[in-house]
Amino acid sequence: MQFFIHDGFDLAFLDRQPESGEGDPVLMIHGFASSHYVNWVSPGWFKTLNDAGYRAIAFDNRGHGSSSKSYEEADYTPVKMASDAAALLGHLGIERAHVMGYSMGARIAAFMALSDPDKVATLVFGGLGIGMVDGVGDWDPIAAALLADDPAATSHPRGRSFRAFADQTRSDRRALAKSRELLSEQDIARIAQPTLVAVGTTDDIGGSPDELAALMPNARAFHIEGRDHMLAVGDKTFKQRVLEFYAENPL
Repeated sequence: MQFFIHDGFDLAFLDRQPESGEGDPVLMIHGFASSHYVNWVSPGWFKTLNDAGYRAIAFDNRGHGSSSKSYEEADYTPVKMASDAAALLGHLGIERAHVMGYSMGARIAAFMALSDPDKVATLVFGGLGIGMVDGVGDWDPIAAALLADDPAATSHPRGRSFRAFADQTRSDRRALAKSRELLSEQDIARIAQPTLVAVGTTDDIGGSPDELAALMPNARAFHIEGRDHMLAVGDKTFKQRVLEFYAENPL
C-alpha cells in the first residue's frame, strides 16, 4: 500500500501495472463499509485487469480501511469522496481513466463524472441501479444499526447485515451512517460517458439497472445472474462483461 494526502486525509491506495508493461488505467472505488481489498483484491479484480493488460488502481475511501478517519459529518459527502478519487488520478499523473465503482462506490463514481468529466473515460456502476436516484430502500434501520452501542440490540435483518459488515471491516460507523446522498434524474442524464450498469438479479438493494441506464444518453444494463448485492462483485460473468466493455470503449 502507498499513501497520499488530500483534503486532510491520508488515503491508502494500491497501483499495479500489468506484467506486459504500461496499461490503460482502471480506477476502482469500493462500496459502503468495504475497502480496496474486500471489493477488488480478494474477488480477483486486480488479477483480472492485470491479466487483460490494464493498470489496476484502487484506494480506501476516507473513513474506510487503512485511510484516515474523521468524525465530522460534512467530511463524508459523495462530492468530497469523489474529489479524493480525482485527486488520486492527479497524484499518479493520470489524465483520464476508466472508473468503476461498486454500490456506494458507484455513487461516488457518478459524482466524479459530474465534477471531473475530463478525467472519466468510461463508467461501470456495479451493484447500484435506479437506487442511485430513488435510494436503497429503507435506510433508517441501517443507520440506526450502525449507530447502536450494542449490535445485538438490532433486530432489522438488513440493519444487522450492514452493521456486521461495518464491524468486520473496522469502518467508521458514525460516518457511514451519514454518507448517503441521491442524484436527480437530471443529474444522471448529464453523465455522457459510455456506462455499464451491472446489478445482480437477486440484489434487493441496488434497484433496476435497466431503469438507471434508460435515464442516461450512453448507458447499457447488464444483469448478473443469480447474484445478490454481496456476491455480485466477484462474479465471473460480470468481470467478462467489463472486459468486453473496455474493449468496446478504449481510452
